[in-house]
Amino acid sequence: MASSGKKKTTMAKLTRESKLRERRLAKQAKKDARKQAPADHPDQPGDTLNATTSESTPTVAEQPAVEPVIPAGADA
Repeated sequence: MASSGKKKTTMAKLTRESKLRERRLAKQAKKDARKQAPADHPDQPGDTLNATTSESTPTVAEQPAVEPVIPAGADA
């Protein structure tokens, strides 16, 4: 059977499908990179000790939280 000669898919749809394929490929590449990352560097520890004090370096989560100071006349 011969083709009808009329294009049945719009350029907008072709563009959307192309972008979707690119996003899926990028997502799969990221996923593969995450899987490869632990295999590339298994000997790096997560928490290193400071050689001079033999204590771990504090992270932002370990530092005490600071409460905001609100002046007494601010709520009036």
